[in-house]
Amino acid sequence: MNSREINLKNIRPEIASSLVIDNMGNEEKFQNLVLRPVIKLQHDLLVAVFRNYIVKHKSVFYDLTLEKRISYIENAIHKDMKFRNSLKGMIIGLFTVEEYTLYIQNSSAINKRMMNIVKERYLNHIQLFEKPELLTAI
Repeated sequence: MNSREINLKNIRPEIASSLVIDNMGNEEKFQNLVLRPVIKLQHDLLVAVFRNYIVKHKSVFYDLTLEKRISYIENAIHKDMKFRNSLKGMIIGLFTVEEYTLYIQNSSAINKRMMNIVKERYLNHIQLFEKPELLTAI
């Protein structure tokens, strides 16, 4: 292994709940061994990127109800191709060459898993997307 691969794998957090068992499909193994750790590592950046997305889109997110905020997040990830590709790049950029080779063999299915994990992280941390002045008051 070259130093880039070693360094990339060393900085990834371990996720105890991400099990890998023999009868798992290749995409699920990839999800648990690669996607989840990389996305967890990139969490702060992914949050900052979505905060910027909110501001770039006239901050309408802040005026929405919780239900509509959930829809806003889902639409941003699934329908805004520029934003979606940006998210994918932040994650794929932390793959090793070997992982990238596995990724391109079934990128469509892996992209779907990737975006679903990011969406779930955003939804589970939706409180981080309050107006910035409200966050500093807490």
